Amino acid sequence: MASNQDLQPTLRYKDAGVDIEAGDALVDRIKPLARKTMREGVLAGIGGFGALFELPKRYREPVLVSGTDGVGTKLRMAFALDRHDSVGIDLVAMSVNDILVQGAEPLFFLDYFACGKLALDQAEQVISGIAKGCELAGCALIGGETAEMPDSYPEGEYDLAGFALGVVEKASIVDGSKVRPGDRLLGLASSGVHSNGFSLVRRVLMRRFGAISAEHLSERLDERRLDDLLMAPTRIYVASLLAPMQSGRIKALAHITGGGIVGNLPRVLPEGCAAQLDRSSWPLPGIFSWLAAHGGIETSEMDRVFNNGLGMIAVVDPLEADQLQADLVAAGENVYAIGEVVRHLPDQALVHIS
Repeated sequence: MASNQDLQPTLRYKDAGVDIEAGDALVDRIKPLARKTMREGVLAGIGGFGALFELPKRYREPVLVSGTDGVGTKLRMAFALDRHDSVGIDLVAMSVNDILVQGAEPLFFLDYFACGKLALDQAEQVISGIAKGCELAGCALIGGETAEMPDSYPEGEYDLAGFALGVVEKASIVDGSKVRPGDRLLGLASSGVHSNGFSLVRRVLMRRFGAISAEHLSERLDERRLDDLLMAPTRIYVASLLAPMQSGRIKALAHITGGGIVGNLPRVLPEGCAAQLDRSSWPLPGIFSWLAAHGGIETSEMDRVFNNGLGMIAVVDPLEADQLQADLVAAGENVYAIGEVVRHLPDQALVHIS
């Protein structure tokens, strides 16, 4: 007589929540996106067990620079608004901007996309954004991992992580050691909130609207909808900044991420140096004024959470500042002379914004 176990249907991986066919279909959709990002050095990309990349031969003493990051709670906004086409750009930007500050040319990028149940169209939107970000950064999307893990994520949600590898000539590493009092500070405009501070952003939105949805965020500010302003992808600065970084025209570069200007600018200042900034020297985008007003957020708190309109701050020789500013504007950046490096005095803040 057959046992109850013998009478049960045969189980497949799909019955456990993992759809192998959907994963294969996603890889097929990714391949043409990845091909658009190919560059010198790629020997084998999407599809293998490991991606192969050959260092450019033009580097005499190459030093590898790596970075990894995520998108943080900006993903909660993506889920609430059902907008997934720009967070991939954010993912690339957070890592390539970080390695750029040391003068590194981004070479390739790897992504990790994890979900409970793979939704092909949603995943394709996310990875299309990653490919777009790689194009903007001039790096290749040569691999990654799509993990379908049933019962690990709520329906419709996913997590993202990104990994960038770059290279810099050993003699051209930018580490801030040449920064001196009297050097000028140039601020490069951000594209908005970028990918930091969204736990506070979401708290402000809940206070203002009671919920977060496309309908609630249809309010207009500076002729744009709030949801468009908040979901604007992080600006990628590689195309405009890599050449002056590699040629030594920039002594130090700070990526203004979590911690704001006051938390990130000190990371590139050598001992004995501080920064004096003039708050009136650059425009504060309306989204930051809106957040401060509706959240009752003090200026000091805004300074240590958000970029407040500056995505990068470059430290340059005073004799080089005007020409470099003009060159960066010609390259498509909005650039402001925002202050200077001063001597650090005992009990003085490393960054003072007046």
